[in-house]
Amino acid sequence: MESNKNFDVIIVGGSYAGLSAAMALGRSLRNVLIIDSGDPCNKQTPHSHNFITNDGKAPSAISNKAKMEVLKYPTVQFLNDDAIDGIKTDMGFEITTRSKKKFSARKIIFATGIKDTIPKIEGFEECWGISVIHCPYCHGYEVRKVKTGILANGDGAFEIAKLISNWTDDLTIFTNGRSELTNIQIKLLAKKNISINEHTIGKIEHTEGYISRLTFDNGDSTPLKALYARVSFTQKSEIPRELGCEITDQGYLNVDMFQKTSIPGVYACGDNTTFMRSVAQAVYAGGVTGSAANMEMIHEQWTGL
Repeated sequence: MESNKNFDVIIVGGSYAGLSAAMALGRSLRNVLIIDSGDPCNKQTPHSHNFITNDGKAPSAISNKAKMEVLKYPTVQFLNDDAIDGIKTDMGFEITTRSKKKFSARKIIFATGIKDTIPKIEGFEECWGISVIHCPYCHGYEVRKVKTGILANGDGAFEIAKLISNWTDDLTIFTNGRSELTNIQIKLLAKKNISINEHTIGKIEHTEGYISRLTFDNGDSTPLKALYARVSFTQKSEIPRELGCEITDQGYLNVDMFQKTSIPGVYACGDNTTFMRSVAQAVYAGGVTGSAANMEMIHEQWTGL
């Protein structure tokens, strides 16, 4: 692939959202370049759920099939590389990759996802996406009616407990330190037999990512099968911020209903724009983004007549 090649659209990120956007654009006869580093956030998750027609398949199997389908469109190209820099130009945008290739495009779509901040708890990272999970709609059915924990505190813990109680009645909130729950919240949780553990977690004992027990700094331990956790995150790519894209108070790229960011010509879709982290949501958002970018280019062509 030649450097400095011009495209209608460059898509940074080639997982579900990026591939979905590329399909909409490829079918719209647009010249598209997908740049992807091959490091998805769900790389160690064994099964993806709640995505109709693909329920229970490995995430990589879904994305590999999607990539094969998208690349059947001759105007779509895929580059295994890491986009590290982006600038605004008179004609649109220019993206530079880690291998020092440069590409330009009229529009940019960031489907770059987010990077989870893993707590400094031994075993957490190895279990993340396997038995330490973030979403009951994605994983809750598989751990229904088992001994389950929630790693959270305060109002967030209370709201998550209300949600997870739909899947199991054997539920404990692990605040990992002094509880910040209110007296009213504690009484309501007690009515649902949801207990609160304030011990500091020292280690998650597991076998190949599947939890067996939590061990605390004081030497106590408790058996466990699943642990829900809402971890903090950062944007995986800093290029949107450097281009001036607005970031929400929650840390997501701010987009409108057509997935447009605050910078004209720049779109974003997938986990970098919403707390709804699911394959189905990403595919939907990608489809909207690709269609919206194509319509904007059509409008620009007709406006210039």
